[in-house]
Amino acid sequence: MSVKDNILGINNEISSLCLRINRDLESIKLIAVTKEVGPAEILLAIESGITDIGENKVQEALNKYNILNTQYSMLNTLKWHMIGHLQTNKAKDAVKIFDLIHSVDSLRLADEINKQAEKIDKIQDILIEVNTSGEKTKFGLTADEAVEVVKKAAELKSIRIQGLMTIAPLSDNPESSRPYFRILRELRGKLNELRATNYELRILSMGMSQDYKIAIEEGATMIRVGRVIFKQ
Repeated sequence: MSVKDNILGINNEISSLCLRINRDLESIKLIAVTKEVGPAEILLAIESGITDIGENKVQEALNKYNILNTQYSMLNTLKWHMIGHLQTNKAKDAVKIFDLIHSVDSLRLADEINKQAEKIDKIQDILIEVNTSGEKTKFGLTADEAVEVVKKAAELKSIRIQGLMTIAPLSDNPESSRPYFRILRELRGKLNELRATNYELRILSMGMSQDYKIAIEEGATMIRVGRVIFKQ
């Protein structure tokens, strides 16, 4: 199967699922995860309708960003997402290229992103990463910590909190991800009820290749899919 066929298949599955659960197809954004995927394959994905790509590492993303924007100037409309763990010392480079940073997991990181964004006169969109499973090997805040970080980070002038992100535990059974996605959806509802920000948090970034359908059923507005797109 080609990249184009894979993307067509995913889009068809998303469309069918939205019809079944009565969700607006336009409310879901497919992010193609391009970790370890070269610029040529990324271009194939873009030509097949992909408008958003997700990267795990800042340096790898910078290299691809420079190649794609130098050789293919028509890619200015491409949206770049930072979906991997972000160290504070990489915030300066991250704000230069990423439209949305999904993995803000501390007030310290939010402060640094704010500082670096202010230097280049940018309002940086971010998501707060929540460790909904409580796994010690995962990054992310607890639900209680997330509430406090959102309240404080909302006061920073050069970032804008757009919503929440989580990664469910790896499992052969996609259904096992459902409780963790539900926790994130309910936390967003709580934050909006508390008016933790002076605007509505809209984005739920959750669901990957193995469980994106469950994520959509639980309200995901962004799904992060790599393996299913770029497999041969």
